[in-house]
Amino acid sequence: MTLSELRYIVAVARERHFRRAAERCFVSQPALSAAVAKLEDELGIKLFERSKTEVSLTPIGVRVVEQAQRVLDEAERIHEIAGSGRDPLVGPLKLGAIFTVGPYLFPSLIPAVKAAAPNMPLQVEENLTSNLTTLLREGNLDAILVAEPFDVPGIATEPLYDEDFVGVLAAEHPLAHETRLRPEQLASERILRLGEGHCFASQVSMLCPELDPNSEVQHGNSLETLRNMVASGLGVTLLPASAACGGYANPMVRCIPFEAPAPSRRIVLAWRKRGVREKAIATLAQAVRSIAAPWMRVAESKIP
Repeated sequence: MTLSELRYIVAVARERHFRRAAERCFVSQPALSAAVAKLEDELGIKLFERSKTEVSLTPIGVRVVEQAQRVLDEAERIHEIAGSGRDPLVGPLKLGAIFTVGPYLFPSLIPAVKAAAPNMPLQVEENLTSNLTTLLREGNLDAILVAEPFDVPGIATEPLYDEDFVGVLAAEHPLAHETRLRPEQLASERILRLGEGHCFASQVSMLCPELDPNSEVQHGNSLETLRNMVASGLGVTLLPASAACGGYANPMVRCIPFEAPAPSRRIVLAWRKRGVREKAIATLAQAVRSIAAPWMRVAESKIP
């Protein structure tokens, strides 16, 4: 059993395709297939079910691949230990964020990280929480920014900040001149939410139970789409405060805070417990906190 063979089975599990896995590993498909077959013979088990159309993991294969990823993570730690005498903040850091965080945090976060660690460029990606979690667990991302609740085995989290939600109404709406809103004031409105798969939709329902779940609901694909739908008079929505200020202002809508206690969410940084680059993770967390935007209530750190 070699590290290369472990990388191959992790790649096949990720790609569900031998040719694409071989391309990812920069080897020929026959070489990769032979190495996987050799490992299966050595272990005396079948890791993959193969057909003409797809490749899938066997139940025991799922467990083996999970362990293989842990072994690869630990092997990577050897490089970190060996390079401990060098600057640990050198090399790209792969960071993912949910769609309702990335566009509003990255413009401030990237320069903050660049100032703190000039030789650690961020490779950023936006996606759904479920997809980010998979990418993180499989080693394609070093860390992700997601909203609580988030509890995944093998994944560590660090609270970063809380932010309130605000009500968003068309400028001509009868409530548009209110200075503060109560969730029940929106109970009879058509509520605009993000579509299936976005944690933001469930957050709104959980934090504002006053909004009638049986009322007419229309879905958008992004927060900016929701804002434009409000401007068109299609309904009302809630936005995180980070998406409702500064350059995101729209004269056709009004963003109105809620009376205390306002509905809010907590954003956390998540990474693999057995992953690497602990100092990079700590630097990233501190860079987020250093932004100190008006909409951000910085959370107390758990990182020593």
